[in-house]
Amino acid sequence: MGSSRWIRPEIYPLFAATGVAVGICIAQLVRNITGNPEVRVTKENRAAGILENFDEGRKYRENPVRKFVRGRAPEIMPSINDFFSKPDL
Repeated sequence: MGSSRWIRPEIYPLFAATGVAVGICIAQLVRNITGNPEVRVTKENRAAGILENFDEGRKYRENPVRKFVRGRAPEIMPSINDFFSKPDL
């Protein structure tokens, strides 16, 4: 009655999906703690109060993913959408 009762091959996709979800959560937490201008971890930064640092906030908001998708059509598979939606002329 060892670990073979609990760890079966059918459970591996569940472990993988849970691991990916936890990884995304950790990445977002690290991104917020290290880069968000509204999060202040050290005592010196918290003592500064409310700052009007719009440039730093804009830099945080305009991440590489947003820059990549800006101006693109909101489609997952554009070639398949074009194939089924545009008539042959």
